[in-house]
Amino acid sequence: MTDYLKDALRKAAMFCAYQERTQQEVRDRLKEWGVLGDDAEEVIAELIQQNYLNEERFAKSFAGGKFRVKGWGKRKIKQHLQQRGISGYNLEEAMKEIAPDDYRTALTELLDKKRRSIRDDNPLIVKQKLVRYALSKGYESDLVWQVLGADE
Repeated sequence: MTDYLKDALRKAAMFCAYQERTQQEVRDRLKEWGVLGDDAEEVIAELIQQNYLNEERFAKSFAGGKFRVKGWGKRKIKQHLQQRGISGYNLEEAMKEIAPDDYRTALTELLDKKRRSIRDDNPLIVKQKLVRYALSKGYESDLVWQVLGADE
C-alpha cells in the first residue's frame, strides 16, 4: 500500500470512527479527497477488514436511533436506509431492532402528544390531522387506524 493510500486509509478510519458510516458515504468522501476507482475500493476493503466499516452495524444503529430519538416509523426508516444503499439482509436486521410492542407504544404516545397540541373541537378534523401526522412520521396506515380506533 502506497503512502498516499495509507494516508487515505488513516483519514477514512477517523471518518468512520467518529460515527457509523455506509460504504457509499465513505466512497463519496474518498472521491472528495481524490481517491478513486480501485484505490478507493482497496481502502474500503481494508476498513471493512479492520471493522471500521460495517453496514449491518450502521443499519441497526440508524434504525434504532431514528425510532427512539426522532420517533420515526418503519416506512420512513426503511426509505432512508435504502437511499443510503442499504438493502436485503442488512435492512431486515435493522428492522428487527424495533420491538413490535415498543413500536405500537411509541405510536400511541406520539399520537397522544400530537392530540394535545391540536386546537380543534371537530373530532373528524382532529383524527384526520393525527393520521396525516403519523403517516408523515413513517408509520403504517393500518396500524395508525388501529391505534386511533382503540381510543374511541
